[in-house]
Amino acid sequence: MSVTNPHGISTSKLDEILASYDYKKSNLIAILQKVQEVYRYLPEDAMIYIGTKIEGLSPATVFGVATFYAQFSLEPKGKYEIKVCDGTACHVRGSMPVLNAIKNKLNLVDGAMTTNDGLFSLETVSCLGACGLAPVVVINDKVYPQMTSDAISIVLDTLLKEER
Repeated sequence: MSVTNPHGISTSKLDEILASYDYKKSNLIAILQKVQEVYRYLPEDAMIYIGTKIEGLSPATVFGVATFYAQFSLEPKGKYEIKVCDGTACHVRGSMPVLNAIKNKLNLVDGAMTTNDGLFSLETVSCLGACGLAPVVVINDKVYPQMTSDAISIVLDTLLKEER
């Protein structure tokens, strides 16, 4: 029997994920990665459930792992995850105007990093390892090199048009 809590977390889906990793605590990171792939973040209820289902783990341990690694998010992420590099090469070549253009285009104000409709999430990263292409923006693993404020506006317009 599948139970869905008020946050839309299906225990049958979690059991399916846990079973695919043999309910082993040594597979915790892979399990959390899969849960995040399904829900676009790590819901608290899912982490509690995982912590009670894997022998030798507790919800506190699951939370500890989830908060230790930067790859995990405890907040919902958008369908399109935008990463703006602000490493030295990107910064010097204008990543901040690109970041500000994204914030303006998506109406992200007061520190919000995900749009109200859940379509876009924005974050800055220290380095994407593409310094020769600076400034670089990555959207869902697609690299956009040598970005400018105008160029990123066109990219976002294209994505928004596809969503309509």
